[in-house]
Amino acid sequence: MSKRPISDYNEFQKIIGQAQNIVALTGAGVSAESGIPVFRGAGGLWRTHRATDLATPTAFKANPALVWEFYHYRREVAFSCQPNNAHKALAKYEKLCKEQGRQFWVITQNVDGLHKRAGSENILELHGCLEKVICTKCRHIDVNRESPICEALRGRGDPAKADETLPIIPLNELPKCSKCKGLVRPYIVWFGENLDPDVLDKSRDLVETCDLCLVIGTSSVVYPAAMFAPMVAERGKPVAEFNLNEDPFDDGFCFHFSGPCGTTLPKALGVDLQ
Repeated sequence: MSKRPISDYNEFQKIIGQAQNIVALTGAGVSAESGIPVFRGAGGLWRTHRATDLATPTAFKANPALVWEFYHYRREVAFSCQPNNAHKALAKYEKLCKEQGRQFWVITQNVDGLHKRAGSENILELHGCLEKVICTKCRHIDVNRESPICEALRGRGDPAKADETLPIIPLNELPKCSKCKGLVRPYIVWFGENLDPDVLDKSRDLVETCDLCLVIGTSSVVYPAAMFAPMVAERGKPVAEFNLNEDPFDDGFCFHFSGPCGTTLPKALGVDLQ
């Protein structure tokens, strides 16, 4: 392999065809092609709020109604979007690997659930999922795809308007636990919180034992995912990066494919989505 990542689809297909344990690390760039907004970065505003300021336990404690409006908006967007060809290609390749006795896992930073909807089964969601809620009292976790999640949030959360003419939603009208009726919050790992240790341990195990790593639609700046691909490269195993950037994140990676993931990934994996 050359030291500088190459963009050779034929060479990549030889490598992936021989790989027995493959890990795909995915980020916001995958879902952006489905219309999911990217809130990280300078332009990551919802109304006048920085989205990162709302994604904290402190913000939820101070104003749970506001945080729920933000996440209600995110849920509605995610539920209305469809998996794109990148999601579909990963799901189809996982199925192929299963038939061939090989292992294929997706470790995602995304919370939109589009990998699952595309048909992927081996998924680890590092930061949680918008279709789940967790009770702030009894800690019960529920899958909830109701739209709206509660009647008080119907029509709320539009980032184009501040809903200043509407009253603040009372605490007792916000989403409730199906078991104890306590207040629930989005099942999302917020800033200042630790990742689920079971998910993190499983992710590390996969990264430490894989013989090929795909880095898809992520800038590789969010930890701990940012350290995963370099760990694979340091073991001398091939890493392939797929993103819009012309320049690779790490010259230690073997492959770099620039362009929309929905275009480059199906071609690289050699899957027919027709």
